[in-house]
Amino acid sequence: MSTPNFVILYVDSPEKSGAFYASLLGREPVESSPTFVMFVLDKGFKLGLWSRHTVEPAAAAAGGGGELVLAVENAAAVDATYANWAGRGLKVLQAPIDLDFGRTFVALDPDNHRLRVYWPNGQ
Repeated sequence: MSTPNFVILYVDSPEKSGAFYASLLGREPVESSPTFVMFVLDKGFKLGLWSRHTVEPAAAAAGGGGELVLAVENAAAVDATYANWAGRGLKVLQAPIDLDFGRTFVALDPDNHRLRVYWPNGQ
């Protein structure tokens, strides 16, 4: 069985979203064009940003139908990331909260894709 290692988000402007994610992730994309931007993250995981205007076959959905989830090392890192992102002006849907699975918050990228930061209980 294959292991998923690549997520593609459909965005309005790959260049604008690429700059947003470069700042957020603290790394530059490995590929960048007017219609597609790609980041290679830890352990080879890839994040692609594809123009929703040029993706084939055409995508019916826009942002908000799923979440890009980022795990952090502890509960304090959840709060620190929240403070950093809120300070950058990211729209926050859910402030830091303790839920059944751990401490978490949710923010939005420029295309309204949900970004969840969490630290799981018991880690």
